[in-house]
Amino acid sequence: MVHYHLLTIFAKNTNMNWDETYRAWCALQPLSDRDRDRLSRKFTVEFNYNSNHIEGNTLTYGQTELLLLFGKVVGEAEMKDLEEMKASNVGLLMMKEQSSLKNTPLTQTFIRQLHKTLLREDYNVYRTLPDGTVASYVIHAGTYKTRPNSVITRYGDRFDYAAPEETEALMSDLVDWYNDAEATGDFNPIELTALFHYRYIRIHPFEDGNGRIARLLVNYILSRHDYPMVVVRSRKKKDYLEALHQADLVAGPVPSDGAHAGLREARVFVNWFKKMMIEEVQTDIDFIRTRDANVWWYDGQRIHFRSLNSGRILNVLMTEPGITIAALARKIGINKSAIQKHLKSMTDKGYIARRERDGEWNVFIIPSI
Repeated sequence: MVHYHLLTIFAKNTNMNWDETYRAWCALQPLSDRDRDRLSRKFTVEFNYNSNHIEGNTLTYGQTELLLLFGKVVGEAEMKDLEEMKASNVGLLMMKEQSSLKNTPLTQTFIRQLHKTLLREDYNVYRTLPDGTVASYVIHAGTYKTRPNSVITRYGDRFDYAAPEETEALMSDLVDWYNDAEATGDFNPIELTALFHYRYIRIHPFEDGNGRIARLLVNYILSRHDYPMVVVRSRKKKDYLEALHQADLVAGPVPSDGAHAGLREARVFVNWFKKMMIEEVQTDIDFIRTRDANVWWYDGQRIHFRSLNSGRILNVLMTEPGITIAALARKIGINKSAIQKHLKSMTDKGYIARRERDGEWNVFIIPSI
């Protein structure tokens, strides 16, 4: 059951907090070249890692950083996942460029081009049927779906998206609605972005890649309105999908109804999106403001080490990646056993990784100073 009274109260509180957060963000503008570069590199890794990880990509955060920022491949990785991640970053760059063209309206052509960029080419999917036979079908890159698609919800129900024969018309409605709404200013940028995302997902116009396209278009819209871009975190996938599901319960099961949903029907998801925006932008604010040798950042999380030695170890690894454990122990002034304990803990959490080829350390966690 959806409690509208509670949702209204939550919406008011969220709006108030967003206004405060946005004022704090604007107060930091213009960013210094250094802060802009740090934030851009951080966003590049975090957006691509999380958006693809939500959909099952197996690259680690560290592998994603090395691939996208340095063009390196380390450890075991599926070629499909590597190519998918590189294509995702090309799509991100393409989205940023298109969003900067403020006088150019959104088009279906751009959405299809973005999809073709992500998927790269058509490919076959093979499924084993209950009787043991294998069936296959083609996933088309840059083309709307030719087969019905649906999802089994976490509650075990089948939920259908728009049929192939109605997809083009619904996408035309969606793009026209967005361009009109942007021109008239009927919605604030957060409401416009969240409502577009919800309507798009109810159509699910492609056979694969719909979630990744939706999250790229979210940032396309935010960027067009000079709002900071955001990352939908993989660790919050359950809440993300639940918010969409709760909105579905209000909008109803008919795809065309969901594809034309208003704020009332999509309110649960819009409120979740606002809350996520506040958290993400506040994280960016803290990332820029914080100047503390013992505070580091990893995948959108503020990491405050209890031991000063952790930060000291990381700083040495960044400047002397080939240092031995014995030399590291001497430099920090603690015994080798303590050094190994620190290194194991940070390796297990993904903050660092040691290359098998040459024994050098890669540091993925970001310092505040």
